Amino acid sequence: MKQSRLGSLTLLCLAATLMLGGCATTKQLDELRAEMQTNTASANAKADAAMKEATAAREAAERAEKAAMEAKAASEATDAKIDNMFKKSMQKG
Repeated sequence: MKQSRLGSLTLLCLAATLMLGGCATTKQLDELRAEMQTNTASANAKADAAMKEATAAREAAERAEKAAMEAKAASEATDAKIDNMFKKSMQKG
């Protein structure tokens, strides 16, 4: 009977130790939640900033593409004028 009582007491102490040492307190959970919210807010702010930068880069690329297309069109028009002038000069001679 002494051994059974001693075993039960040991199990009770072990269970109490595990419960007290292994469980998080409400304060710890609140701190963890606050940290997670801070990290989430930070990640969202970084994502928003990255999105704005990507949008600005896309707009700049679109402007550059438009300028390149206009330059190409102007170059082709100039080439056509030069060809016409050359043809006219060859016909006169």
